[in-house]
Amino acid sequence: MPFVAAVTFRGVSKVYADGTRAVSSIDLEAGDGELLVLVGPSGCGKTTALRMVAGLEEITEGEVAIGDRVVNYVPPKDRDIAMVFQSYALYPHLSVRENIAFGLRVRGLPRDEINTRVEEAADTLGLSELLDKKPRNLSGGQRQRVAMGRAIVRNPAAFLMDEPLSNLDAKLRVQVRAEISRLQRHLGVTTIYVTHDQVEAMTMGDRVAVMRKGELQQADSPQELYDRPVNLFVGGFIGSPAMNMLDATLERANGGLTAVIGDQRLALDPELIAHRPALSDYDGRDVIAGIRPEDFEDAALAPDTPPERRLKGRVELREALGSEILAHFTINARQAVTEDVKELAADSGGDGELLLDSDRAKVVASLGPRSQVREDETVEIAVDTRNLHFFDPETSQGIYGSDDAPKGGNA
Repeated sequence: MPFVAAVTFRGVSKVYADGTRAVSSIDLEAGDGELLVLVGPSGCGKTTALRMVAGLEEITEGEVAIGDRVVNYVPPKDRDIAMVFQSYALYPHLSVRENIAFGLRVRGLPRDEINTRVEEAADTLGLSELLDKKPRNLSGGQRQRVAMGRAIVRNPAAFLMDEPLSNLDAKLRVQVRAEISRLQRHLGVTTIYVTHDQVEAMTMGDRVAVMRKGELQQADSPQELYDRPVNLFVGGFIGSPAMNMLDATLERANGGLTAVIGDQRLALDPELIAHRPALSDYDGRDVIAGIRPEDFEDAALAPDTPPERRLKGRVELREALGSEILAHFTINARQAVTEDVKELAADSGGDGELLLDSDRAKVVASLGPRSQVREDETVEIAVDTRNLHFFDPETSQGIYGSDDAPKGGNA
């Protein structure tokens, strides 16, 4: 069994010669045996952070420790880590067996030990029948498993994985990510996994660390990130389809709070207010309301939902997916437009500028498969107001309460 060790960032920064700050003061730990995922938009610094652990990038400020040993000035080959890259980097002229064994031969291990380790890794990865084949005769998923095997046989203290599935097609990506998760839990090796795909992050990570512009935004369990995002950026980045962001104003009404969204009103559930007591401080103030697509339902399928917990909108597009219907509709309201929202729109391939100066907000709802909503119809959509999210439009921070607010950044 490998020696398992935590990987710790202590105030780690990376500043290039031209002054570009790729990573800023990260404090973060991947615990013993944990699979920690670094996720964020392209250019957010996640791969740079990983490369500093590997020794492929110099650390400008702070310390990286593997176990109890600070490794800032330790050569990559002596850091006791194994890295799996986006490209498989297999030697085309060597067999699967020889590719897996290559690093062990370079280290001069005895032949019997090499053979034993290779056989064990191949058995774990389901490669035993392929050991004598060349990479050109393998599928993409099999090649990635060979790359994993080459890492496993080293018995490292930690695995570092840099977008290892990005070259696979969608169906194979789902299969291989499940294999990696199973393998990591079987081996119990501390793993830092970098991806741009937030679905990958949510399904694989024990914890997920969201990065933006070189800064750590929030590190938490996938469910906590989803339920209690620390800020607008995390709320918008985590979740697929993405959270809907709307300008709103909070007002007192009938002994509770109401969110005024355009020309419509949503009564907030008392349970929501109890879990987010700071909302009471925003009476009469503007906020950004976040509604996840699954917290909508076709009002015809939820007849008990009172009128004050419904929105009206015009259906622009209906996508029937079998298990659900994605309804894209517009409502008389303003889309929230902040730097965070524009960055999220750009990262998803949209144009944040298109959101400006529009009183018709676009909203995506995930409805039950029996919904009969049709395109070009005006419909009522029930809203589960227990699960709404609210953010301060000036600071972009989530509105919770002082005692139980989620910890963001390096907290």
